[in-house]
Amino acid sequence: MQKKKAFGLWSAVFLGIGSMVGAGIFIVIGQAGVIAGNLVWLSFIFGGIIALLSGYSLAKLALRYPSRGGIVEYLVQEFGENPFSGGMSVMFYIAQLIALAAVAKSFGEYGARLFGYHSIFIINSFAIGVIVLFTFINLIGASIVAKSENVIVVIKLSVLVAFSILGLFTIKPEYLSLKDMPPINNMFFAIGLTFFAYQGFSVITNTIEDMENPRKTMLKSMMIAIGFVMVLYVVTSLVVLGNLSLDEIIKTKDYALALAAKPLLGDLGFKIMAVTALLATASAINATLYAATEIGYTLAKDGELPDEYEFRVHNSTEGLLISAGLIIPLILFFNLSEITNIAALSVLIIQGIVHLGHIRLWNKTGANKFIIFMAFISMLIVVILTIWYNSKNNINIIYYLIGSFILAYIFEYLFRIFLNRKVRKQCVK
Repeated sequence: MQKKKAFGLWSAVFLGIGSMVGAGIFIVIGQAGVIAGNLVWLSFIFGGIIALLSGYSLAKLALRYPSRGGIVEYLVQEFGENPFSGGMSVMFYIAQLIALAAVAKSFGEYGARLFGYHSIFIINSFAIGVIVLFTFINLIGASIVAKSENVIVVIKLSVLVAFSILGLFTIKPEYLSLKDMPPINNMFFAIGLTFFAYQGFSVITNTIEDMENPRKTMLKSMMIAIGFVMVLYVVTSLVVLGNLSLDEIIKTKDYALALAAKPLLGDLGFKIMAVTALLATASAINATLYAATEIGYTLAKDGELPDEYEFRVHNSTEGLLISAGLIIPLILFFNLSEITNIAALSVLIIQGIVHLGHIRLWNKTGANKFIIFMAFISMLIVVILTIWYNSKNNINIIYYLIGSFILAYIFEYLFRIFLNRKVRKQCVK
């Protein structure tokens, strides 16, 4: 008798929703609001549309190349076992570390504000502390964290849904007035950030080996999960922008979502939302730290990263310690806005390249070539707009982004020349 698979349609949908509705919305909504003002809800719609296009492309790739390597596997299948795909794979690992630093920094912001602190030292202490905590937890393999993930998903979804519904009754229409809206191009400049809030949908592709009837379930679960989250984000952004003035959002951009709960429940509302943000960011750190470790382990096993990433340390690998050690300098040297923009741009560029490569394989995956092309071109446009905006407002973000890619390719060539290591295909269907 064949064993029943763990993921049906709705379990895959809830996994995707839980992965998306995490730290992203707590980080992004204030920062995107600073750029797009009361039009940020439109930025979330466009970000969601791009996520739907991207989700379609990744789902088709997952069905053709079912591998726990995910994006790393797709890059090698699309571009071959060469320095380009190898360098992009290393950059994908670096992007995970950057995203982790952004989430940890957000944890630090909400944690410090919850207890009435405002100093950078306290914020960074909270951020580094949570990384150290979950590094230790991953080392000892505490199953309680994994088991509590479902509870955390229910809590954060319940709080956000309740906030979104009840917050509609305290909206001040003048805050959403079209006469006070910013230039329409600002809305487009914020899409790069809002797309980052949808990050997590690709986790559905990782369930393919444990999914019931993936050819029917994979794409359907992806579309339902992203569609639900899009509605939630749009309503949440309307509530935040309808309860806070633009001046307040600019001053509190790193924790604006918690502040927006004040008109509804006063200080208690702020504390409830701040605690929810801490739970969401903590669970995202735990999951992403595990994922980054797995990416490092997979790349090392496949011949890309050094052997040290494979060495066992208690119930994890030495790669976990290396990853945590690399995250801490990112927390210390970058502010939340910088690191969020770098993470968002990195993800957009890497996924855009995956979709570009998918165009070459569309006949093998059975995907709609036009949809794949739209996934690529929409990401290309958003990357160009985001880079242009940051070049005018904080050119350092562009320098850091370029530096990250240069660093990835330096590592790639060093691995090839001195260690004779390169990333290899795992799926040979």
